[in-house]
Amino acid sequence: MKKIYACLVGEWVCLNDDPECKMGGNLKSPSIWWEENAEVWSPINRDKDLEHSVYGLDYVHIYYKGKDYRINPIFIQVVTG
Repeated sequence: MKKIYACLVGEWVCLNDDPECKMGGNLKSPSIWWEENAEVWSPINRDKDLEHSVYGLDYVHIYYKGKDYRINPIFIQVVTG
């Protein structure tokens, strides 16, 4: 089984532990998100207005324990075992 961890507000949590957790633009469970190509918002061509803005950075949308998060994918870890 794969466990998906994310650093949310400075704390590493196992997203699989929340049965209501959803990830990505299509809001899939962490396991399905991983199995279906681990979607990350990261356009090849960025809007010129977002070039020097935090809004233009790569991110993953996560709904965890009733809150929405938008985090950079470097704060996600996948553990197998």
